[in-house]
Amino acid sequence: MISLTRINRHPIVINSDLIEHIESTPDTVVSLTNGEKFLVLEAPREIIERVIVFRRAIQQQPAVTA
Repeated sequence: MISLTRINRHPIVINSDLIEHIESTPDTVVSLTNGEKFLVLEAPREIIERVIVFRRAIQQQPAVTA
């Protein structure tokens, strides 16, 4: 999950696994695989960096064994 800021300055947390594509038109539009679209203040490169940081953090967690 990554935190972003909607165009109206309200925060939103999205599941980064659901991001289908990101457009800059000139506002940044994040399109999800379920058809939802969000206008956000962050630039596409910033969103990509947040996804990378999130995924690295997940990969570094120790495996849980039952």
